Amino acid sequence: MSEFRAHGNDDLERYLLNMTRRRFFRSAASTLGAGLGAAALGSLVGPASAMGMPPIGGPTINPDPSVGRPRVVPPHFAPKAKQVIYLHMEGAPSQLDLYDYKPKLHEEFDADLPDSVVMGQRFTTMTSGQARFPVAPSKFKFTRQRNNQDGVYLSELIPHTGSVANDLCFIHSMHTKAINHEPGITFFQTGHEQPGRPSMGAWMSYGLGSENANLPSFVVLITQGLGNMQALSARFWGSGFLPSEHQGCRLRAGDDAVLYLGDPDGVSRTDRRKMLDLVARLNEEEFKETLDPEIQARIAQYEMAYRMQMSVPDLTDFSDESEETMAMYGPDARKPGSFAANCLLARRLVERGVRFVQLYMRGWDQHNNLPTELAAQCGAVDRAQAALVTDLKRRGMLDSTLVLWAGEFGRTVYSQGTLTKDNYGRDHHPRCFTVWLAGGGVAPGITYVKTDDYSYNIVENPVDVHDLHATMLHLMGLNHEHLLYRHQGRDYRLTDVSGKVVRDILA
Repeated sequence: MSEFRAHGNDDLERYLLNMTRRRFFRSAASTLGAGLGAAALGSLVGPASAMGMPPIGGPTINPDPSVGRPRVVPPHFAPKAKQVIYLHMEGAPSQLDLYDYKPKLHEEFDADLPDSVVMGQRFTTMTSGQARFPVAPSKFKFTRQRNNQDGVYLSELIPHTGSVANDLCFIHSMHTKAINHEPGITFFQTGHEQPGRPSMGAWMSYGLGSENANLPSFVVLITQGLGNMQALSARFWGSGFLPSEHQGCRLRAGDDAVLYLGDPDGVSRTDRRKMLDLVARLNEEEFKETLDPEIQARIAQYEMAYRMQMSVPDLTDFSDESEETMAMYGPDARKPGSFAANCLLARRLVERGVRFVQLYMRGWDQHNNLPTELAAQCGAVDRAQAALVTDLKRRGMLDSTLVLWAGEFGRTVYSQGTLTKDNYGRDHHPRCFTVWLAGGGVAPGITYVKTDDYSYNIVENPVDVHDLHATMLHLMGLNHEHLLYRHQGRDYRLTDVSGKVVRDILA
């Protein structure tokens, strides 16, 4: 398997990668020894290896990303999916109240959680001081939904999601190292708990490029939820040390989907074109002097913004959608920025060849008053996320679009704060939680492994965040061990130093 590798802050490697033929021979003439030395090295180990490039046969990058055509990079192998829609429920939904059915817990209402289940696990500071940890079964009813196995029990809070259960793959054995939101979200987005790494969408953009030259390859949509909302940092969709052209482009609700995209009053499109041409020439001159790759990325972003002036208004105009489609997503689909409108927008984005679309739905942090707040959150997402799966399927796009629904961790079986029959809260729980996937080469209508009777520990086949990332990259035709980027003398990857493809869930 060929490695896909690029280089970051190593000055010598950047210099060699960006050297043109003219600059090379000029350098060879002025510094004969160095120029001939590079040529000799190339003759001994091959030009690709001498320049630090991928071996022949591996993926390559279009050397001029600013040209007005899609930049498609060959994958490592034939992909099952071409695009990803990632629905991130920021704050961590309760698997116990939505997906992980534990009917026996009703017999243990308000009983102390056994030490044999906890096994010395650390608690967050929000509950570590509690005098006791009473078992809190879900107050919601679960209904058996049809799938391709023996059925799956889902909460009454998500009936529309239950109607498409035959297309969903539930993973109950997800787990993570993080126990608090900031490192938890960062880990799920970037494969590392500390900030600074590229996001998953940036890695996909870098690894595969775009199929639409008029839209970014990575787009972010945000919906404001209800109740307790965690901070949402732009670095969650950042490019880290990858070239900045791969960072996520946030589309906002309202008339200005992208800030500062429109021309000021009195500036014509011809004027804008002339200005960009002049700025590009000035940037090219600067690049000749500094060889800073971010200058080229800036040129590409200016060009993308110019093309987006025409493509974004068409994208965000839903007037060409049928009444049947609008009704399927529900009345909120007509409200810009709602989860329903963003789900419909996500379908329109992948329909136009955008590689990675990420929707953040905020407000899933129910430390108390969980029944009321969780019901409101589910009311905002249930119909729309089911409609998205149905819409993709009826348009023949689900097979090539991988949909992920996930939070950053799960929720505890014990109650945080006062427990009653009608009210309770739940703390953060990293040891097991549920995510689901659909389409894009994932086996439909299955549930993968199980948790213990308390939804506290994984019984078999744990899946960590790196495993999930490795599986998603695999479905997109990328080997996670070979999608590399050299930064400060080290090769980095999304899955860091671990991760395996979860082949049991592949179609």
